[in-house]
Amino acid sequence: MRRSVVVLACVAMAFSLAACGGAHGTAKEDPVARGKYLVTTMGCNDCHTPFKMGANGPEPDMARMLSGHPEDIVIESAPSVGPPWMALGSQTFTAWAGPWGISFSANLTPDEETGIGAWDAQVFVSAMRNGKMMGAGRPLLPPMPWRWYGQMTDADLAAMFAYLKSIPPITNHVPAAVLAPPGPETGSPPIGG
Repeated sequence: MRRSVVVLACVAMAFSLAACGGAHGTAKEDPVARGKYLVTTMGCNDCHTPFKMGANGPEPDMARMLSGHPEDIVIESAPSVGPPWMALGSQTFTAWAGPWGISFSANLTPDEETGIGAWDAQVFVSAMRNGKMMGAGRPLLPPMPWRWYGQMTDADLAAMFAYLKSIPPITNHVPAAVLAPPGPETGSPPIGG
């Protein structure tokens, strides 16, 4: 009897593992599904989707999912940030101020004019690997964790890009970063990230 229970438990576990592996395998085979999983679990919405006040406090405004810093919220100067603090975030969690200046979360939707609609997968992968806007422009600024994302596989980065290209485009002109002049407190050049 005991041997039968052990055999049945092993068979049930094998079926469970096969089912889990099958679901994971499907996500790997479908780049958009894999990309959605990665974008969601890696917290891209935490900075690229504007937050709004909800019944339980700040929550992502999914009507503006991944559209970056809202163009109607103008920020022209950085608040004073000094030790022991390194950075301050805006009410939407889409603008950040620190010794580097002011950075604004980019529009990651496939809008051709204001998002990543004109990018291809190689430009996206290069941006994540090199920490440069469009792979060759100005440094990606804090809090963008490109150093960590850049260690992902090409396939996973391409899957993230495939998912981002599949979401609804949102026209939203994100302002340009305001870089602090190099100096003793900021270092030279501005830190990227």
